[in-house]
Amino acid sequence: MLAAAEASGLAADSVTLLAVSKTRSAADVRAAVAAGQRAFGENQLQDAQPKIAALGNADLEWHFIGPIQSNKTRAIAEQFSWVHSVDRVKIAKRLSEQRPAGLPPLNVCIQYNVSGEQSKAGITGAELAAVASEISALPRLKLRGLMAIPAPNPNYLEQRAVFALVREALAQLTAHGYQLDTLSMGMTDDMEAAIAEGATMIRIGTAIFGARAKPPVVRN
Repeated sequence: MLAAAEASGLAADSVTLLAVSKTRSAADVRAAVAAGQRAFGENQLQDAQPKIAALGNADLEWHFIGPIQSNKTRAIAEQFSWVHSVDRVKIAKRLSEQRPAGLPPLNVCIQYNVSGEQSKAGITGAELAAVASEISALPRLKLRGLMAIPAPNPNYLEQRAVFALVREALAQLTAHGYQLDTLSMGMTDDMEAAIAEGATMIRIGTAIFGARAKPPVVRN
């Protein structure tokens, strides 16, 4: 990550490393904390909660990065600092209503389906301005920027072209007066392209924790 930032002429601290700890154990997270990592991403509430309870460290940032069901919004609003995957105003309103008054506003990103994949959540570019307008007005949320998960592509230049669309979408929103500072984009296989196109937060799992263990084969 540092090399990618330097290659793009960016300061090393301009890009935040979000360690994607989904499916990993509390022991794995604790080892990453010992190595200096502070921000962790989870995509399933039931998997995240035991780790949040086990770590119990107020210095850690927990980011929710997965699909959000309406019946999970209260726990997410109470236990996370960031939500990257807001793709419906209805969900944003629930998060705002359920964010405890004793906590700072919940940082949120709008999930932008930049590749137009039907299998992925997120809103279209045509919807961004209207959704941003509604979310930015919610009192217990702080709209920070956009999150995107482009379709997999091994070609570096094509990766950059898609990430550039996300960067341009953020620029259009800021031109309309929104105070946005976050581009959550880029994972292990495309982080160099994402950083080159202005990512401020990259979501890395395999490169930190190693490949996930495959489930055992059950033989009859």
